[in-house]
Amino acid sequence: MEDEQKHTPFLTSAEPESTVSTKTWLIAASAVVLLIVIAAVATLRRTPVNTGAALPADANAASLPISDRSMSEATNGAGGKSTYLDGTITNNTSKTLTAATAQVSFATTDGTQPHRETTPLMLVRTRVPYVDLQMVSADPIKPGDHRDFRLIFESVPANWDVQPPVITITHAELR
Repeated sequence: MEDEQKHTPFLTSAEPESTVSTKTWLIAASAVVLLIVIAAVATLRRTPVNTGAALPADANAASLPISDRSMSEATNGAGGKSTYLDGTITNNTSKTLTAATAQVSFATTDGTQPHRETTPLMLVRTRVPYVDLQMVSADPIKPGDHRDFRLIFESVPANWDVQPPVITITHAELR
């Protein structure tokens, strides 16, 4: 038995070699940071601007009436709340509408200055299986035509009076 132990080679586990170099880790970390920066910039560019001050209506605003307004809310998985403003815009001008910006004013219950956000008008492209939005430039609105739109707000104040907000077309591009 002693002889068996002397002749049995010991099985040793060698330390695994590091197959990932420091350079690879640095490249991976840089890529992650770059993705975070891109996501942050995309989010900031998408976020409507709270201007605080009322902007003047575009010269063509009266010829771009908003109708069939409705509102809804939804919560996301992180506990945040989104407020949706749906409606229809009609182009009563003699030119094709290729872009539009709306300022939406949410009145407050305490009489303080309304909460205002300025955002590009986003048209409803499809509703099934979910609501998909696109810029007006992706499907310009011809004279006499109308399209459904949806505006999404992530920061409606707690003191909003829950009445439909005022929508003003502050910029319209026509060709």
